[in-house]
Amino acid sequence: MKQVTTDRRLTLLDAPSNLGLRPPAPDTVPGVYKAPWALRDHGLLRRLGADDAGAAVPPRYVATWQPGDGVRNGQAIAAYTRRLAGRIAAIRESGGFPVVLGGDCSILLGPALALRRTGRYGLAYLDAHADFRHLGNSPHVGAAGGESVALVTGRGEPHLVDIDGLRPYVRDEDVLLIGVREDEVLADIEGSGLACVSGAEGALEAARGTLGHDGFWIHLDADVLDPEILSAVDSPAPGGMTPDELVGILRGLLAMPGAAGLQVTIFDPDLDPDGAQAALLADLLVAALT
Repeated sequence: MKQVTTDRRLTLLDAPSNLGLRPPAPDTVPGVYKAPWALRDHGLLRRLGADDAGAAVPPRYVATWQPGDGVRNGQAIAAYTRRLAGRIAAIRESGGFPVVLGGDCSILLGPALALRRTGRYGLAYLDAHADFRHLGNSPHVGAAGGESVALVTGRGEPHLVDIDGLRPYVRDEDVLLIGVREDEVLADIEGSGLACVSGAEGALEAARGTLGHDGFWIHLDADVLDPEILSAVDSPAPGGMTPDELVGILRGLLAMPGAAGLQVTIFDPDLDPDGAQAALLADLLVAALT
């Protein structure tokens, strides 16, 4: 695994895509696209001492979809994946450490493609959900945000999973799911060869045993936290981590050689009218990254 310095030059990049989610209600769009602004409004750029790489602007969200149509906004997600991959690659080539503010979980395709172009990278996936829906375990696909792990491991439509002939972007054995609270999918996950730990305990030990080779990307879905603490997400699940547990895991992952970047997803400011949860999430990111 490649060594990285702990004195990283953090670089913020907004990825305000909601293309991978269902509409929360008729005639509305998912509010996760507002998350980068909400986090920046709490001084994230200044507090991290980060460089500002601006935003990778996504295509238009189209709500129309029905079962059998394939992945919702699939062509737009494919185009955005290329765009985001290029922006992340540019940050890394200039010596920066990308901190990507999503957005929904489908933005994972961007860094996965960027890293796959340069080597074999793993994935530390902190999320209450496995996001492993694919046609092998579901009657249809639809929202890529719930399919992101399946997609980056090569399970899905070729225009999403085989860009530049690089399928899979991440090998099954290089994935570690942390914090998954969907018991009904655990057997399918484990049968596919993906490693999984349900909580904070044992997460770093599992990471050291899984995330080898050229490095790894860190995915943080805000719903990995207990919804009693942070509930402004599209699919809250009972239980979850405390802020201290989450910061401990993130700091441990970031201290490992090979950490290549981090993304945060699914926080929805529409569900946080007073901004208190955005403030909490910003605090957690600062605590983990500095």
